[in-house]
Amino acid sequence: MRIPGKRVKRTRFVHTDRFVVAVDVEMVVPFDDPSEPCFEAETVQLLRDVEEHAERGDLAWLKQHGKVYAAVDVA
Repeated sequence: MRIPGKRVKRTRFVHTDRFVVAVDVEMVVPFDDPSEPCFEAETVQLLRDVEEHAERGDLAWLKQHGKVYAAVDVA
C-alpha cells in the first residue's frame, strides 16, 4: 500500500559487527502528518533484508543494494 504524500530520498545506514551498508531509500512525508518522513512497508523489509545479508556476509547481494563498508581490526 502506497502512502500518499511527498517522496524524498534519504540514505540509511545498516550496521552489523562486520559491515556498514549505506542504502538509498525513499521516505514519504504524509499529507495527513507532515511532521516527519516515514518508511513504507517495502522499505522496512528492504532494510531488514540488508541487515540479514550483512550478518551472513553476502557481499555480492549487498553491493547490488548499497555501498558496503567493512570493519577492520585494530592492530
